[in-house]
Formats: sequence, C-alpha cells, structure tokens
Amino acid sequence: MPRAYESFKKISKKSDEEWLYQTDKAWDAIHRCLTDGKLEFNNGECPYSMCILGGQLLYSASDYIIALKEPSQVENVSVALAKLDETWFRERYFSMANDYGHPKSEDDFKYTWDWFKGLGEFFGKAAAAKRHIIFTVDQ
Repeated sequence: MPRAYESFKKISKKSDEEWLYQTDKAWDAIHRCLTDGKLEFNNGECPYSMCILGGQLLYSASDYIIALKEPSQVENVSVALAKLDETWFRERYFSMANDYGHPKSEDDFKYTWDWFKGLGEFFGKAAAAKRHIIFTVDQ
C-alpha cells in the first residue's frame, strides 16, 4: 500500500474529535453541488471545488480517497462557504447531473443539506487555527 495511505491510517487512529466533521454519504452530493454537478477531482470553480475532493490528492483507489487542503485553501473555502444559504444549495442540488446515482428528491436534499450546513463553520474553525483539513472517504 502507498505510504500516504499507511500514514493516514496511523494518524486517523489518533484523531481529535474536536477537529473532525462527518458528512456521511452526503459528501458525493455536496461535492456535486459545490462544483459543476459531476463527481470528479478538482472540477468546478475554486474555492468551492476545494471543499471535498479538491486539494492535493494523497491517495485514490477503489477502497479509499484522501485529499489534503492547505491552510490557505481552508481559509478560502471558509470564506466562500459562509456566503452560501439553503436557497443557493437547493438550486445547485436540483440542477446537478442526472448521473448522481440516487433519485433527487426533497428527502435526499434535506439529508444532503443537513450534513452540509455545519461544514462552513468547521472550515472557519480550522481556518482560524491555521490548520490543514484532510478529507477521507472509504468507497
């Protein structure tokens, strides 16, 4: 296994809950809403594209994705996310590509919005502390 993945596994066992933010399976739709509606790396416009799959890709395979955001990127994402509201997010959700993999619905929108709505605050907290953010997801 690549060294970055092994290093991450060691680090993740020592994670401080204060610096974690969960998106459950909503990460896919969140990324699509913040970019051009597609599930790709570094697609869409910065700084929104940096939030989920953007940044330095440390590991990507069929089992896991790990992407690193530098403190300056975290700050830029924080500022951008603070400007978004539910109306903007709803419009993006219902206009994303049809290859999303789940039927777009009011229930799925609510699920996605509920996981998204604290993300801006999390990025703001990390930005204030000048911290990196590592996005991870098992596939």
